Amino acid sequence: MNTALFDAAAAALPSCCFRQPPDCGLILGSGWGQALQTGNALLRLPFAGIPGLGASTVVGHAGELLLFERQGLRIAAFLGRRHWYEGAGWEPVVLPVELLRRMGTRTLLITNAAGGISPNLKPGDLMVLRDHINPAGINPLIGPVMPGWGPRFPDQSKVYDAGLSDLLRKAACDTDASLFEGVYAFTSGPCYETPAEIRAYASMGADAVGMSTVPEAIVAHAAGLRVAGLSCITNMAAGISGPHLSHEEVLAQTRKTAPVMAALLETFLARLARERWTG
Repeated sequence: MNTALFDAAAAALPSCCFRQPPDCGLILGSGWGQALQTGNALLRLPFAGIPGLGASTVVGHAGELLLFERQGLRIAAFLGRRHWYEGAGWEPVVLPVELLRRMGTRTLLITNAAGGISPNLKPGDLMVLRDHINPAGINPLIGPVMPGWGPRFPDQSKVYDAGLSDLLRKAACDTDASLFEGVYAFTSGPCYETPAEIRAYASMGADAVGMSTVPEAIVAHAAGLRVAGLSCITNMAAGISGPHLSHEEVLAQTRKTAPVMAALLETFLARLARERWTG
Protein backbone atom coordinates (compact mmCIF):
# COMPACT_ATOMS: atom_id res chain seq x y z
CA MET A 1 0.00 0.00 0.00
CA ASN A 2 1.16 3.50 -0.81
CA THR A 3 0.96 5.24 2.56
CA ALA A 4 2.15 8.51 1.00
CA LEU A 5 -0.97 8.41 -1.18
CA PHE A 6 -3.15 7.94 1.91
CA ASP A 7 -1.39 10.90 3.57
CA ALA A 8 -2.00 13.07 0.49
CA ALA A 9 -5.67 12.08 0.40
CA ALA A 10 -6.17 12.95 4.05
CA ALA A 11 -4.34 16.25 3.60
CA ALA A 12 -6.71 17.15 0.73
CA LEU A 13 -9.78 16.91 2.96
CA PRO A 14 -11.03 20.15 4.55
CA SER A 15 -10.51 20.57 8.29
CA CYS A 16 -14.23 20.05 8.95
CA CYS A 17 -13.69 16.35 8.25
CA PHE A 18 -11.47 16.03 11.31
CA ARG A 19 -13.03 18.57 13.68
CA GLN A 20 -15.52 16.01 14.98
CA PRO A 21 -15.42 12.24 14.36
CA PRO A 22 -18.37 11.16 12.22
CA ASP A 23 -20.81 9.00 14.12
CA CYS A 24 -21.23 6.78 11.08
CA GLY A 25 -19.48 6.18 7.79
CA LEU A 26 -21.32 4.98 4.70
CA ILE A 27 -19.93 3.41 1.53
CA LEU A 28 -22.83 3.32 -0.91
CA GLY A 29 -22.77 1.00 -3.92
CA SER A 30 -24.75 0.99 -7.16
CA GLY A 31 -28.08 2.73 -6.73
CA TRP A 32 -27.71 3.34 -2.99
CA GLY A 33 -26.60 6.96 -3.27
CA GLN A 34 -29.95 7.96 -4.73
CA ALA A 35 -31.66 6.43 -1.69
CA LEU A 36 -29.75 8.52 0.85
CA GLN A 37 -31.67 11.32 2.51
CA THR A 38 -29.24 14.05 3.52
CA GLY A 39 -29.72 16.82 6.02
CA ASN A 40 -27.47 19.77 6.72
CA ALA A 41 -24.60 19.30 4.23
CA LEU A 42 -21.23 20.35 5.62
CA LEU A 43 -19.13 19.21 2.66
CA ARG A 44 -19.59 17.83 -0.84
CA LEU A 45 -16.30 16.81 -2.46
CA PRO A 46 -15.92 14.95 -5.79
CA PHE A 47 -13.75 11.84 -5.70
CA ALA A 48 -11.61 13.46 -8.41
CA GLY A 49 -10.55 16.03 -5.81
CA ILE A 50 -9.17 13.37 -3.47
CA PRO A 51 -5.68 12.14 -4.42
CA GLY A 52 -5.58 8.39 -4.89
CA LEU A 53 -9.33 7.98 -5.13
CA GLY A 54 -10.14 9.43 -8.54
CA ALA A 55 -13.42 9.86 -10.34
CA SER A 56 -15.81 6.92 -10.37
CA THR A 57 -15.77 4.94 -13.61
CA VAL A 58 -19.02 3.02 -13.03
CA VAL A 59 -22.48 4.25 -14.03
CA GLY A 60 -24.68 4.56 -10.95
CA HIS A 61 -21.88 5.80 -8.69
CA ALA A 62 -22.03 9.56 -8.08
CA GLY A 63 -18.38 9.66 -7.03
CA GLU A 64 -18.39 12.16 -4.19
CA LEU A 65 -17.76 12.40 -0.47
CA LEU A 66 -20.62 13.96 1.46
CA LEU A 67 -20.35 15.10 5.08
CA PHE A 68 -23.73 15.94 6.57
CA GLU A 69 -25.87 15.90 9.68
CA ARG A 70 -28.99 13.75 9.96
CA GLN A 71 -30.96 12.31 12.87
CA GLY A 72 -28.62 14.15 15.23
CA LEU A 73 -25.63 12.30 13.80
CA ARG A 74 -22.64 13.47 11.80
CA ILE A 75 -22.29 11.17 8.79
CA ALA A 76 -19.51 10.78 6.24
CA ALA A 77 -20.88 9.11 3.11
CA PHE A 78 -18.95 7.95 0.06
CA LEU A 79 -21.50 8.02 -2.75
CA GLY A 80 -20.06 5.30 -4.92
CA ARG A 81 -16.84 3.34 -4.68
CA ARG A 82 -13.84 2.15 -6.68
CA HIS A 83 -13.48 -1.54 -7.53
CA TRP A 84 -10.58 -3.96 -7.90
CA TYR A 85 -11.59 -4.68 -11.50
CA GLU A 86 -10.92 -1.06 -12.49
CA GLY A 87 -7.24 -1.96 -12.42
CA ALA A 88 -5.96 0.91 -10.26
CA GLY A 89 -4.81 -1.31 -7.39
CA TRP A 90 -6.07 -1.60 -3.84
CA GLU A 91 -5.46 2.01 -2.79
CA PRO A 92 -8.62 3.55 -4.30
CA VAL A 93 -10.71 0.55 -3.18
CA VAL A 94 -9.82 0.82 0.50
CA LEU A 95 -9.06 4.56 0.66
CA PRO A 96 -12.59 5.43 1.90
CA VAL A 97 -12.08 3.09 4.85
CA GLU A 98 -8.68 4.59 5.63
CA LEU A 99 -10.04 8.13 5.44
CA LEU A 100 -12.94 7.23 7.72
CA ARG A 101 -10.48 5.66 10.15
CA ARG A 102 -8.39 8.83 10.16
CA MET A 103 -11.51 10.93 10.73
CA GLY A 104 -12.18 8.87 13.84
CA THR A 105 -15.23 6.98 12.61
CA ARG A 106 -15.90 3.80 14.56
CA THR A 107 -19.05 2.63 12.74
CA LEU A 108 -19.34 1.73 9.05
CA LEU A 109 -22.24 0.56 6.89
CA ILE A 110 -21.21 -0.84 3.50
CA THR A 111 -23.86 -1.34 0.82
CA ASN A 112 -23.93 -2.96 -2.58
CA ALA A 113 -26.06 -4.28 -5.41
CA ALA A 114 -25.86 -8.06 -5.63
CA GLY A 115 -27.05 -11.04 -7.61
CA GLY A 116 -29.29 -13.45 -5.76
CA ILE A 117 -28.25 -17.10 -5.41
CA SER A 118 -30.57 -18.36 -2.67
CA PRO A 119 -34.02 -19.46 -3.86
CA ASN A 120 -35.42 -17.49 -0.92
CA LEU A 121 -34.33 -14.21 -2.55
CA LYS A 122 -35.88 -12.28 -5.41
CA PRO A 123 -35.05 -8.96 -7.12
CA GLY A 124 -35.96 -6.06 -4.87
CA ASP A 125 -35.17 -7.89 -1.62
CA LEU A 126 -32.60 -6.53 0.81
CA MET A 127 -30.08 -8.72 2.61
CA VAL A 128 -28.02 -7.97 5.71
CA LEU A 129 -24.65 -9.71 5.54
CA ARG A 130 -24.12 -12.36 8.18
CA ASP A 131 -20.77 -13.39 6.71
CA HIS A 132 -18.86 -13.48 3.44
CA ILE A 133 -16.87 -15.83 1.22
CA ASN A 134 -13.87 -14.68 -0.80
CA PRO A 135 -13.57 -17.14 -3.72
CA ALA A 136 -11.50 -14.58 -5.64
CA GLY A 137 -8.64 -15.25 -3.25
CA ILE A 138 -7.38 -11.66 -3.38
CA ASN A 139 -6.93 -9.65 -0.20
CA PRO A 140 -6.07 -5.97 0.43
CA LEU A 141 -4.08 -6.92 3.54
CA ILE A 142 -1.43 -8.71 1.49
CA GLY A 143 1.85 -6.83 1.84
CA PRO A 144 3.51 -4.98 4.71
CA VAL A 145 1.41 -4.50 7.85
CA MET A 146 -0.21 -1.08 7.66
CA PRO A 147 -0.24 1.19 10.72
CA GLY A 148 -3.73 1.24 12.20
CA TRP A 149 -4.91 -1.87 10.35
CA GLY A 150 -4.50 -4.35 13.16
CA PRO A 151 -2.23 -7.39 13.52
CA ARG A 152 -0.54 -9.42 10.79
CA PHE A 153 -3.19 -12.15 11.04
CA PRO A 154 -6.52 -10.47 11.87
CA ASP A 155 -9.38 -12.60 13.16
CA GLN A 156 -12.31 -12.91 10.75
CA SER A 157 -14.70 -14.85 12.99
CA LYS A 158 -17.15 -11.95 13.30
CA VAL A 159 -16.52 -9.38 10.56
CA TYR A 160 -20.09 -8.07 10.60
CA ASP A 161 -21.13 -6.52 13.90
CA ALA A 162 -24.11 -8.26 15.50
CA GLY A 163 -25.38 -5.07 17.11
CA LEU A 164 -25.41 -3.10 13.86
CA SER A 165 -27.03 -5.99 12.01
CA ASP A 166 -29.72 -6.07 14.69
CA LEU A 167 -30.35 -2.35 14.16
CA LEU A 168 -30.84 -3.04 10.44
CA ARG A 169 -33.30 -5.83 11.21
CA LYS A 170 -35.25 -3.58 13.58
CA ALA A 171 -35.23 -0.78 10.99
CA ALA A 172 -36.61 -3.22 8.42
CA CYS A 173 -39.36 -4.21 10.83
CA ASP A 174 -40.19 -0.53 11.41
CA THR A 175 -40.50 0.11 7.68
CA ASP A 176 -42.01 -3.22 6.58
CA ALA A 177 -38.98 -3.82 4.36
CA SER A 178 -38.26 -7.34 3.13
CA LEU A 179 -34.90 -7.98 4.79
CA PHE A 180 -33.12 -11.32 4.68
CA GLU A 181 -29.87 -12.42 6.30
CA GLY A 182 -27.23 -14.25 4.34
CA VAL A 183 -23.71 -14.86 3.09
CA TYR A 184 -22.19 -12.72 0.34
CA ALA A 185 -19.62 -14.10 -2.11
CA PHE A 186 -17.04 -11.67 -3.49
CA THR A 187 -15.76 -11.98 -7.05
CA SER A 188 -13.18 -9.76 -8.70
CA GLY A 189 -15.28 -8.87 -11.77
CA PRO A 190 -15.78 -7.27 -14.19
CA CYS A 191 -17.34 -10.33 -15.81
CA TYR A 192 -20.55 -11.63 -14.33
CA GLU A 193 -20.23 -15.16 -13.01
CA THR A 194 -20.87 -18.28 -15.06
CA PRO A 195 -23.73 -20.63 -14.14
CA ALA A 196 -21.13 -23.21 -13.05
CA GLU A 197 -19.48 -20.68 -10.73
CA ILE A 198 -22.85 -19.79 -9.22
CA ARG A 199 -23.55 -23.47 -8.54
CA ALA A 200 -20.14 -23.72 -6.85
CA TYR A 201 -20.80 -20.64 -4.70
CA ALA A 202 -24.21 -22.02 -3.74
CA SER A 203 -22.55 -25.24 -2.62
CA MET A 204 -20.22 -23.14 -0.44
CA GLY A 205 -23.21 -21.55 1.28
CA ALA A 206 -23.38 -18.22 -0.55
CA ASP A 207 -26.78 -16.52 -0.77
CA ALA A 208 -25.73 -13.59 -2.99
CA VAL A 209 -22.77 -12.55 -5.10
CA GLY A 210 -21.12 -9.26 -6.04
CA MET A 211 -17.91 -7.43 -6.93
CA SER A 212 -17.38 -5.22 -3.86
CA THR A 213 -17.84 -4.82 -0.10
CA VAL A 214 -15.60 -7.65 1.10
CA PRO A 215 -12.27 -5.81 0.61
CA GLU A 216 -13.60 -2.75 2.48
CA ALA A 217 -15.08 -4.94 5.22
CA ILE A 218 -11.80 -6.85 5.66
CA VAL A 219 -9.80 -3.66 6.15
CA ALA A 220 -12.40 -1.91 8.31
CA HIS A 221 -12.81 -4.87 10.64
CA ALA A 222 -9.04 -5.35 10.91
CA ALA A 223 -8.76 -1.65 11.80
CA GLY A 224 -11.25 -2.06 14.63
CA LEU A 225 -14.36 -0.49 13.12
CA ARG A 226 -17.84 -1.87 13.71
CA VAL A 227 -18.99 -3.05 10.28
CA ALA A 228 -22.38 -3.86 8.81
CA GLY A 229 -23.09 -4.96 5.24
CA LEU A 230 -26.30 -4.52 3.27
CA SER A 231 -27.17 -5.79 -0.23
CA CYS A 232 -29.95 -4.89 -2.61
CA ILE A 233 -30.74 -7.98 -4.67
CA THR A 234 -31.09 -6.59 -8.18
CA ASN A 235 -31.24 -9.79 -10.24
CA MET A 236 -30.89 -13.52 -9.90
CA ALA A 237 -27.40 -14.79 -10.65
CA ALA A 238 -26.37 -16.56 -13.86
CA GLY A 239 -28.17 -19.79 -14.62
CA ILE A 240 -31.01 -19.17 -12.17
CA SER A 241 -33.30 -16.99 -14.28
CA GLY A 242 -33.20 -14.76 -17.34
CA PRO A 243 -31.28 -15.13 -20.60
CA HIS A 244 -28.50 -12.69 -19.67
CA LEU A 245 -27.23 -10.22 -17.07
CA SER A 246 -26.51 -6.50 -17.49
CA HIS A 247 -25.59 -3.46 -15.45
CA GLU A 248 -28.65 -1.69 -16.85
CA GLU A 249 -30.80 -4.34 -15.17
CA VAL A 250 -29.00 -3.66 -11.87
CA LEU A 251 -29.62 0.09 -12.08
CA ALA A 252 -33.25 -0.35 -13.10
CA GLN A 253 -33.95 -2.53 -10.07
CA THR A 254 -32.25 -0.16 -7.63
CA ARG A 255 -34.33 2.71 -8.99
CA LYS A 256 -37.43 0.63 -8.42
CA THR A 257 -36.36 -0.35 -4.90
CA ALA A 258 -35.02 3.12 -3.97
CA PRO A 259 -37.99 4.11 -1.73
CA VAL A 260 -37.55 0.96 0.37
CA MET A 261 -33.78 1.45 0.52
CA ALA A 262 -34.25 5.10 1.55
CA ALA A 263 -36.68 4.26 4.33
CA LEU A 264 -34.39 1.53 5.68
CA LEU A 265 -31.30 3.78 5.67
CA GLU A 266 -33.18 6.61 7.37
CA THR A 267 -34.63 4.37 10.07
CA PHE A 268 -31.27 2.65 10.63
CA LEU A 269 -29.65 6.04 11.26
CA ALA A 270 -32.48 7.00 13.62
CA ARG A 271 -31.96 3.80 15.58
CA LEU A 272 -28.18 4.33 15.57
CA ALA A 273 -28.74 7.81 17.01
CA ARG A 274 -30.99 6.36 19.70
CA GLU A 275 -28.33 3.77 20.54
CA ARG A 276 -25.72 6.51 20.78
CA TRP A 277 -27.74 8.66 23.16
CA THR A 278 -29.01 5.84 25.35
CA GLY A 279 -25.99 3.55 25.22
